[in-house]
Amino acid sequence: MERLNPPEAQKQPFFQIFDGIDAQVKENLKRVLAAFRQWKVGTHHFSSVSGYGHDDLGRDIFDRVFATVMQAEAAAVRVQFVSGTHAIACALFGVLRPGDELVAVTGDPYDTLEEVIGLRGQGQGSLIEFGISYRQVPLTNTGQPDLAAIATAIRPTTRVALIQRSCGYSWRPSLTIDDIETIVRLVKRQNPQTVCFVDNCYGEFLEDREPPAVGADLMAGSLIKNPGGTIAPTGGYVAGRSDLVTAAACRLTAPGIGTSGGSSLHQNRLLFQGLFLAPQMVGEAMKGNYLIAKTCADAGYPVSPGVDAPRDVIQAVELGSPEKLVAFCRAIQQWSPVESYVEPVPAEMPGYDSQLVMAGGTFIDGSTSELSADGPLRSPYIVYCQGGTHWTHISLALEAAMDAISRF
Repeated sequence: MERLNPPEAQKQPFFQIFDGIDAQVKENLKRVLAAFRQWKVGTHHFSSVSGYGHDDLGRDIFDRVFATVMQAEAAAVRVQFVSGTHAIACALFGVLRPGDELVAVTGDPYDTLEEVIGLRGQGQGSLIEFGISYRQVPLTNTGQPDLAAIATAIRPTTRVALIQRSCGYSWRPSLTIDDIETIVRLVKRQNPQTVCFVDNCYGEFLEDREPPAVGADLMAGSLIKNPGGTIAPTGGYVAGRSDLVTAAACRLTAPGIGTSGGSSLHQNRLLFQGLFLAPQMVGEAMKGNYLIAKTCADAGYPVSPGVDAPRDVIQAVELGSPEKLVAFCRAIQQWSPVESYVEPVPAEMPGYDSQLVMAGGTFIDGSTSELSADGPLRSPYIVYCQGGTHWTHISLALEAAMDAISRF
């Protein structure tokens, strides 16, 4: 395999980028430690209760710690959220009512939200089936939010503006905090009552602020992505305005129960420790994604984000053929710590309208805060690399993947 040590002339910029990521990790870790200190986290918070989950002290303190870290009024972090999509769905169904309007202001929503909204599938109780109307504002030709269109898209009946931070399975830059702040201001200028909701999956700890700090009313995400620090076993969160968090929690549990139910099932220690580790794990994934972008761009493959662009924990590479997509994912799987012997094959996946090929030899099943790579079997055959616990592991897997696709 060809080694990925950068040429001598590129070493200084390479390490400057890594130093910048490390500085960001330090600032975010300071915020996490300040929240732990503020809420006096102790070993007694690692305990749990069974049954209904009434008075689960560790769970309740973790909610407060998480809200503080995310710069929000309140948070509900629950292992009962089965995914980020589940947390997002609870937030949308909690806030929206029949006759309301949902507007996606950042183009097509992520694939798994299409059936939640009602753009695909019937008879499952989608938002549209409950009498909620839906519109979306397309992105510009360069993949940016269309600010002029957003400024005129919000109506008096628009209850929620959906802002998707991550690129998902699309060829566009993920949104920065400044982007989110600009969108929120545009929406609020048209209708101050419109709830600005951020799908924050893959977005936590990328910068020194989170969406509530720039005016977002509510956000949701997954614990087996950034904020779980690669060790949270499952779960998701909603965070933002306290009344909206309660509304979302009432859809997870039931009206009248809200945030007071749901045992943490003796997972509190992993959740606290995962949050502590999260800034470092996000930093390692960002370093690895820089390596992927630089290596693939040098080999002639289009990449998003570009080598010199702001980045997150997702790196897209346009491979151009199904054979290369499958070969890339198989190489990543072979260099994974778990189930390296498994050979990924394209298959149908619940919530998606295309076959996917997925590599994810992760300790937590489906964890995309650990190194994974996947993509839909559709032209132009883009692989989406995600996560990573340390950039040295990513470099080893990348060497194998580049060797595999060079044979086609």
